[in-house]
Amino acid sequence: MGRKRLQSDGDGRPTVHTVAARAGVSIASASRVLSGIGGSAETIRRVREAAAAVGYVPNAIARSLQSSRTDLIALAVEDIGNPVYVAMMRAIEAVVADSGRQLVVHATGGRVASETALLRRLAHRYADGMIISPIRVTDAHLEAIVDSPAPVVVIGQLPADAPVDNVRTDSRQGIALAVEHLVAQGRERIGFLNGPLDTVPGSARDAGFRAALAAHGIEHDERLVEVGDFQYGAGRAAAERLLARAEPDALVCANDLIAVGALHALLVADRKVPHDVALVGMDDTVAVQMAYPQISSVSLGSETRGALAARLLLERIADPDLPPRRETVAPRLVVRASSRPEVNP
Repeated sequence: MGRKRLQSDGDGRPTVHTVAARAGVSIASASRVLSGIGGSAETIRRVREAAAAVGYVPNAIARSLQSSRTDLIALAVEDIGNPVYVAMMRAIEAVVADSGRQLVVHATGGRVASETALLRRLAHRYADGMIISPIRVTDAHLEAIVDSPAPVVVIGQLPADAPVDNVRTDSRQGIALAVEHLVAQGRERIGFLNGPLDTVPGSARDAGFRAALAAHGIEHDERLVEVGDFQYGAGRAAAERLLARAEPDALVCANDLIAVGALHALLVADRKVPHDVALVGMDDTVAVQMAYPQISSVSLGSETRGALAARLLLERIADPDLPPRRETVAPRLVVRASSRPEVNP
């Protein structure tokens, strides 16, 4: 009974859902054909035959909304003040501008309800498509993305079977690069400052740190680990808590804002960087280049990921029948003075 209601109007008339199910195509593909935007020859044939078979009659208002091009692309990120998202946004904007469109940016605070609400607003066609980078990925996210009549590209980790265009990186490997570098410098008491473990990056970076220590035969010591948030203030506070109970000779930080906070905590505690404590961040943003000494960091290719996501979205808008694509950007370590004394500050 519930399924039947989903596939028909209140008066029993068939909807786009009905046609899509009959044709064996996505709702977005059926919507594009029925609104006259187009699709592959095979998709057009199947949708038109299905519409005729079920007696579909388009709603004039809905058809008008679906067929209109807004020339807007939406971007949803946790915090527009975080330098990693600023870099990503600039790369996306450059690609979007070349297509004759404009970028609309949303800050979600990492709230699942805010992100799923934005995804569902795409049904009102306020944008031609969306790029979203959630730090938490829930079933509600995936459902809203799959049901969206407008294309969505996700920057970040997704389940392997998610039928969504996706650009990702391997932050576990990034943490491994940081730990390997510190071990090569003779560091043995390596601490870790992380963000929330209930987030995708926090969980992945925690697992990566544990695996990297094990790979080098170093025992995991909970006294050398602190969890806070992906912000400067939280990073500084986490470093202060760790330094109050332990004597690390190196710190790996889950992002650059944490790393800058940790640098200030170390300086206040009269721990010289890198002589007493080596320091490595993650994201390689402008924040670590502005610090003194400049901070080593693992680049996750923010600009590359943003540009790739924008191109995937524009291709999806042009051809909604493309199979789901997945692009991976490899991390790389950028060494600066905070972790190797002979590097100029």
